[in-house]
Amino acid sequence: MSTYLINHLRIPGGVPTEESLRYLEQVEATTKPYGAKWLVLDAQVQVIEGSWEGSAVLIEFPDAETAKTWYNSAEYQAILPLRVNHTINDLILVDSVSPDFTVAGYAQKIRTLLGQ
Repeated sequence: MSTYLINHLRIPGGVPTEESLRYLEQVEATTKPYGAKWLVLDAQVQVIEGSWEGSAVLIEFPDAETAKTWYNSAEYQAILPLRVNHTINDLILVDSVSPDFTVAGYAQKIRTLLGQ
């Protein structure tokens, strides 16, 4: 089951710093050994509810453990300050649903747990 890393990215002043560009030049090489697929990079979002300042980054990993191993790897940790010291980020990992998942089935599981 795939796991997705989602980054709510904000670049102060709207222009990347030299350090941010050095990060971008190096980060992809750190993800390749972990089977990551870059799906979205600095994409401007279209807000249809709520608010969202900034852009989005979306990376697919084979699973959560692999994503965490990448994040904690020496190679990634070496360049991490280039990102966190020059951008504002909220990073989360989310697992995809199973192939047989349905929203109605999920609601039924909740009803069962509630005794309904």
